[in-house]
Amino acid sequence: MSTAIGLSTPVLAPLLPISGTFALPFSAYFTLLSYRVVHYRLRDKQYLGDNSSKDGDIKNELYLATRCHQNFIENVPLGLTIAAFAELNGGNRRVLTAALSALLTFRILHVELGLMNGTGIGRPIGYWGTFGTIASLGVYAAYLVKGYWGL
Repeated sequence: MSTAIGLSTPVLAPLLPISGTFALPFSAYFTLLSYRVVHYRLRDKQYLGDNSSKDGDIKNELYLATRCHQNFIENVPLGLTIAAFAELNGGNRRVLTAALSALLTFRILHVELGLMNGTGIGRPIGYWGTFGTIASLGVYAAYLVKGYWGL
């Protein structure tokens, strides 16, 4: 399917509509996490590093905000990339929508009900949910191309 732009220039339909749709909520939450880090840096006048204490103080808000931001960066790009692979190879839109919705939910649980509260219940739920979602997306993406390998 193609559409015309301008006089007669054909353009492909969106190639990654599901991944593209999830760009907004993932980037909005990433922006919130980044803002928190900057907020605590300015408040604490700690412009470099995270002022982490050696004794593992779970009340150090700058350290917690930094870890939340880093954990998001460590997991979400991989999940989105694998989802995009699956989408490009004909993945079911409902499956991919459910998986990316779950990934976003688990990342929010990990931070808001987990790390920001020290050791809240959201931390293990978010971790294991993210782990399971990314692993499942990987299996699904590989399943979609099994015919390429003669399986």
